Amino acid sequence: MRGRAALLLAVLAAGCADMPREAPPAPVEAPPPSSKTPVTTGEPKMKSDTLKYLAKRKIQPQPTRPLNVKSRCSHRDAIGTTTKLDLLVKEAEVKTFSAQVSMKGYGSCRFDLADFEQAEKLPQALLRHKRELDCSVRMWEQGPKVTIAFNSCPKSCEGEAFNYLWPIMVEGKTGRCF
Repeated sequence: MRGRAALLLAVLAAGCADMPREAPPAPVEAPPPSSKTPVTTGEPKMKSDTLKYLAKRKIQPQPTRPLNVKSRCSHRDAIGTTTKLDLLVKEAEVKTFSAQVSMKGYGSCRFDLADFEQAEKLPQALLRHKRELDCSVRMWEQGPKVTIAFNSCPKSCEGEAFNYLWPIMVEGKTGRCF
């Protein structure tokens, strides 16, 4: 019995002993910059799969040109949101702008050019509210469509309506909104 106890004590003591540790690997240093510049093939090196995929698609940037759009439209979507828009932009200068968006169960938002002043023309038409300094409306061309987006304008809306306000999309050629 004493032999077993001594053996058990020796095993426990061995379990508590420190094991020799391996030295951490030496840090790898970057090679010094050479005086020769590397030969490039004209294409930048892509760091992610997404960028590699986009590079193969030959996507061109949207041209920067003055916005021209005319729309007098009304639209009601599947969930009951009603949009009414009267818009005229010539050579990136907003001549007419009146928008009303009513969201079923949340209230409505109203925007009128008289409450705004145009701050920028290019690359996007930008309207800033005269009294609410954070409130702005941006308009830009996106392919065949024009987007009208509202930013930080909760005082132009009733209740919580601004939290549910989406940009208004307009077909550039026909002026139809959706």
